[in-house]
Amino acid sequence: MTMRLRRRTAVAVLAATLLLATPVATAQALSGPAPAQAASATATATASATATVDELPRPTGPYAVGTEVLNLTDHDRPDPWVPEAGDRELMVSLYYPARHGRPGSTAPYMTIGEARMVLANTGLEGTVPPSALSGLGTHARTGARTAPGRFPLVLLSPGFGNPRATMTSLAEDLASRGYVVASVDHAYEAFGTELPDGRVLTCVACEKMESAPSDEAREELGRLVSTGRSADLSFVLDRLTGHRPAWKSSRMIDPRRVAVAGHSIGGSAAASAMLEDPRFDAGINMDGRFQERVPASGLGERPFMMLGTTSFHTPGGEDESWDEGYQRLDGWKRWIGVAGSGHSSFTDVPVLEDRMGVTLDPSVTLSTDRQVRITRDYVGAFLDQHLRGRHQRLLDGPTPGNPEVVFQTR
Repeated sequence: MTMRLRRRTAVAVLAATLLLATPVATAQALSGPAPAQAASATATATASATATVDELPRPTGPYAVGTEVLNLTDHDRPDPWVPEAGDRELMVSLYYPARHGRPGSTAPYMTIGEARMVLANTGLEGTVPPSALSGLGTHARTGARTAPGRFPLVLLSPGFGNPRATMTSLAEDLASRGYVVASVDHAYEAFGTELPDGRVLTCVACEKMESAPSDEAREELGRLVSTGRSADLSFVLDRLTGHRPAWKSSRMIDPRRVAVAGHSIGGSAAASAMLEDPRFDAGINMDGRFQERVPASGLGERPFMMLGTTSFHTPGGEDESWDEGYQRLDGWKRWIGVAGSGHSSFTDVPVLEDRMGVTLDPSVTLSTDRQVRITRDYVGAFLDQHLRGRHQRLLDGPTPGNPEVVFQTR
């Protein structure tokens, strides 16, 4: 581990330690490639100043997609990273099934301020214009009328350092399939989070991780991130489904059908949230090391899926937390690997690479289309089976149409 860490940039060090400690070839979810890769990325971006990707992949479900952004404050908790900032403040993007028609405008992918911070932390500032990120086309519209009916709720937690925007393609697709989705920015844990008053929060947690004096200290910080996010997710669930909900359309949420999913440390947080909050009926960890151990007693027989790379998350492989965690899961469970994928394949990063004309992870062999399709299809199948009670043959085992997908049996 130590040798790998020394070969990374400072930001990649914290991502490697906190999230997965993946091989050097894997550039963690917009956390910055290794130095040689950064130079290559810059050269590629310079050679391709105009991106050919105009928008995210289109959602596949029958519903139109609406969106709204909430600014929520938990007055019962001070911010753990910046106590002087006061109470814990979160930004949440909601995506929901909407009626067809074109009211409102298409939502921006992220703000210019957030885009500047992301580019600065990937070594692409001055090479890729912020508008290349903020101007990426989405499919969710503000002010869209809600579809009739009540729908399951899915909470999403992004990887460490990543803004919630990097989960947009999955969120839009799930909303089009009939889910309300809440994608959460955890304050001071993303490279850039813009608040309604114009302040842009930086990743203070990243700085603390980078300056940690030992691997043990970093591991403890990782647990704090995972459990702190668990509290964030429960708070968001409170504000969406409790008394006096924060969202005017909360009536469309069915509080009896709720799942939590996340990428990288967000996937660990999904497991932590299920440990602490019985309202979460099902969970998904997308390529994240378990920062908090799954107890021997399991997760109360609730379903849980682990979806990740075969290069790192293989039985008997480098991340022992998956072996232990899988053995301790006591409900319906799947460990699904995707050959040819990378750590960020389960996010928008492949699309962003195409958009910016850069390659952050040269080890990935799958096309962007396959990375997006596999993530959407398997996450959607899991939710349909466990929140809607519709058996999904896709989850029973290997299928000819998905030769990259490996079902681990350990």
